[in-house]
Amino acid sequence: MEEYKYVDEYIIKKVQQGNAGLFEQVVKKYQKRIFSMGMMFFRNPDDASDYVQEVFIKTFNNIQTYRGQSKFYYWLIRVAYNHGINMVKGMKRAESLVDTLVVDGDISPEESQLKKDIFSALQHAVDDLPEKYRICIDLYFFYGCPYHEITAMTGFPVNTVKSHVFRAKQLLRDALKGSVAEEYHEM
Repeated sequence: MEEYKYVDEYIIKKVQQGNAGLFEQVVKKYQKRIFSMGMMFFRNPDDASDYVQEVFIKTFNNIQTYRGQSKFYYWLIRVAYNHGINMVKGMKRAESLVDTLVVDGDISPEESQLKKDIFSALQHAVDDLPEKYRICIDLYFFYGCPYHEITAMTGFPVNTVKSHVFRAKQLLRDALKGSVAEEYHEM
């Protein structure tokens, strides 16, 4: 009998061999974590619930591609992350984030517009970053992920993630010099 270091890997091996019913255990174990990730991407429980279903359907449909080279959880998180990124690529992320940042009835229309301009400048600067930096900075700042979760999602080593976040901050600082964001910060 083949030895398995982790229960997940044993269950997944059985699912790959045709015992699809065992996949329900994986869903029960990880659905809250995937829902939390969905909330980070969409900030809406209905969209996050749809996201959870789609992630597990995608995971089940691609279960044969899991080779056991890393923990199953890391593989699942990478599938979930990639699916979330693909879902929001077509969405106007800047608009939804501006809406959540600018909803404040105590500010004037001018201040509201200034906040929108600042966020727009920041979002354009983030979008212009090299992809490896953009992914890390998005997950770190916009989605609040700690370094170890970014590592699990991207496959980058922790020190590489830290380096990418640091480098992205430097590039953003340089890109935003002379922008509305810098002028606002100086006020």
